[in-house]
Amino acid sequence: MTEKEKMIAGEFYNAMDKELLKDRLNARKLLYKFNNSKPWQLKKRMKLISKLIKSRGFCYIEPPFYCDYGYNIETEGFFYANFGCVILDVCKVKMGNGVLLGPYVQIYTATHPLDPVERASMKEYGKPIEIGENVWIGGNSIICPGVKIGKNTVIGAGSVVVKDIPEGVLAAGNPCKVIKEIK
Repeated sequence: MTEKEKMIAGEFYNAMDKELLKDRLNARKLLYKFNNSKPWQLKKRMKLISKLIKSRGFCYIEPPFYCDYGYNIETEGFFYANFGCVILDVCKVKMGNGVLLGPYVQIYTATHPLDPVERASMKEYGKPIEIGENVWIGGNSIICPGVKIGKNTVIGAGSVVVKDIPEGVLAAGNPCKVIKEIK
């Protein structure tokens, strides 16, 4: 397996691999153009984002936006991300129709070994994230590696989501936990 294949599969990989360095540089170039575009250049922004993200529908992201690769991010239908969104997409990030991200939401698939010797080897890995349809994630929330958020759920602002959240609930806090069902 290539390092890229290992990365996408969630196995230990070397992030300094030449192919991955090239892919990250390509993403950085597109992000630089996107983040430095003028507010009225909506068509240019949409074109740049379409080169990064696999979107099946309307995908609107407010700059600045940051990601590792872009090609591991998939959106369905309508998707909106407010200012300052960060998505570390070393593994798949799948978002259903109607996902709304408040300002400064951070989604991390990337993680590192807990053992300091393994961590020093510069190997890392990731865990995919799935966000169901009609999910609203409040500003400054962090979605940690491997999390699944069920459809029709609201994550309160400032939450740190470290485990799966079921569908149809309001959840918030650090760590994020279910507060009540949404009817």
